[in-house]
Amino acid sequence: MFPKKNIPRWIIILIDLFISAVSLLIAYLIRFDIKANASKWKSELEIVEYSIIVFFLVRLIVFLSFGIQKGIVRHTSTSDFKRLFLATTTSSFIFILLGFVRFYWFDHYYLFPISILIIEYVFCFFFLSVSRFVVKLLYMESVKSTTEQQFVLIYGAGISGLIAKRMIEKDVRIHLKVFGFIDDNKRISGNRIEGVEVFHTSKLDEILLKNKIHQVIIAIQNLEPERRNWIIETGLNAGVEVKKVPSPKSWINGSFTSKQISQVNIEDLLGRTPIILNQDKLAESLENQVVLITGAAGSIGSGIVRQVLEFKPKLVVLLDQAESALYDLEFELKQLKGISPFEVVVGDICNEERMNCLFETFKPSWVFHAAAYKHVPMMELNPSEAVRNNVKGTKILVDLSNSKQVHKFVMISTDKAVNPTNVMGASKRIAEIIAQAANKGQTQFITTRFGNVLGSNGSVIPLFKRQIEQGGPITVTDERITRYFMTIPEACQLVLEAGVMGSGGEIFVFDMGKSVRIVDLAKKMILLSGLELGKDIEIRYSGLRPGEKLYEELLNDEENVQETHHPKILIATERGLDDQIMTEIHLLLDAIGEKDNLTLVKQMKVIVPEFLSNNSEYSVLDKK
Repeated sequence: MFPKKNIPRWIIILIDLFISAVSLLIAYLIRFDIKANASKWKSELEIVEYSIIVFFLVRLIVFLSFGIQKGIVRHTSTSDFKRLFLATTTSSFIFILLGFVRFYWFDHYYLFPISILIIEYVFCFFFLSVSRFVVKLLYMESVKSTTEQQFVLIYGAGISGLIAKRMIEKDVRIHLKVFGFIDDNKRISGNRIEGVEVFHTSKLDEILLKNKIHQVIIAIQNLEPERRNWIIETGLNAGVEVKKVPSPKSWINGSFTSKQISQVNIEDLLGRTPIILNQDKLAESLENQVVLITGAAGSIGSGIVRQVLEFKPKLVVLLDQAESALYDLEFELKQLKGISPFEVVVGDICNEERMNCLFETFKPSWVFHAAAYKHVPMMELNPSEAVRNNVKGTKILVDLSNSKQVHKFVMISTDKAVNPTNVMGASKRIAEIIAQAANKGQTQFITTRFGNVLGSNGSVIPLFKRQIEQGGPITVTDERITRYFMTIPEACQLVLEAGVMGSGGEIFVFDMGKSVRIVDLAKKMILLSGLELGKDIEIRYSGLRPGEKLYEELLNDEENVQETHHPKILIATERGLDDQIMTEIHLLLDAIGEKDNLTLVKQMKVIVPEFLSNNSEYSVLDKK
């Protein structure tokens, strides 16, 4: 057992000096072929008796100067060995210099013969290093638990993979042993790196089947999504934990700890190839501009805030009525250094007087409109609030942007506005119409439309996570239901790109990739949590909620698309707007607060003829 307290430094110095003495003795024994008689030893001792004192004095001063006693021996690192090398080399070099001084200035004898110094130097450095390595090895063995070690496969035999291997071997608390590397490079397959075999990824299934692998750790950064998904799903299907090495940005001094190796999450499975944006064009458009972001404390709004701040605007105005969420965002931003100035405003976009004051005070040149009520079942029960916030609030901002000569107004819409089957989707389609109809003056009104955003407030993934933490069941409305997904950063980047490229009147549609079955999403989240479907947790079907669709769409039947310079951004061709449309919208706004929700919803259907309610009390209006 190792002592709980560190050995005093003076004892370590004495041990190092003793090792130096032993090394000097061995050097003489080798020089004399271990056959020298007593008279020869006596003669040599008379020559070097004062040299021995100098030897220990120099070694003591140099060892203390380099601080070789300061390192904790059982945790010796490469930097400690570097200090040992420098200290030993420096002291031997001093011995040689002092030898020349003695020879030429005193009695024509060297401090020690050069051959002795060379032999002593080799043995001294060797013994000092080995003693520390042995202590470290004995310590690591002594603290190892009797718990059976679990095998780990590391995907990626590069720098990140090697660092992960060394960290695992160093951390005796985690009881893991590296079984091998897997890598896509066939040329290194079959080789060994630091004693660990490298396998080609084509053998992953076979390795997981034949060996008791506990974890697969993905160590490759910026891995192609398709490859990452295959690795994760292969591991999950084999009942193996899949984890990932953190981004180098979070490493400390070029390394990381075992606690930073995290579970892969559903975002890793659904994420796609990172978007490459025209950073120069974005910087040119937003630099030194006053930018207003509504709904700034929401998932999309806060994402836009973080990205806009990178392009050095003159001022970013954060507007939201959610006081607590806005406070949290403000606190987060204040921790960042070197960001652009920002102003936090608590306010309701439906308060026309308050919004007018805001525009007069800050005079924004850009407006990103992300404020909206978005929960389908809740808006189905409260259509007046859906219209008040999503329609009236948007109209107030649109009118102010026109009258105050805002340069660009970018509205965040949703795929639920396409062939809407619910009040929320219809209210967002009407908001799109308002923005399109206003595109007649100096202000350029641009609409962006996309599907569900991973991890956004109120989305299905946070809901499933809570249900899994609570032991289930996971509730899925229908086994057939599918949705499009993208990450928050991806959605925000595309909004910025569309805002820059738009010249007014466009509806930008984002390439959402393939739609995902929600029940498959739930099953993967169960596996990622280390649980077994049907044993640890179950999926329960609750039936479609009022207004809910089985499938989402990004385009109306009457809309076509045209390509842009960005492969993930398309433009929906504009549908002609009836001159009567704004009159109908004003009638809708006049109906806000009516006791009879049917009257309000009926007027929404007049404005949006394709609005056909699904599984809702308002379905009766579609039959008339």
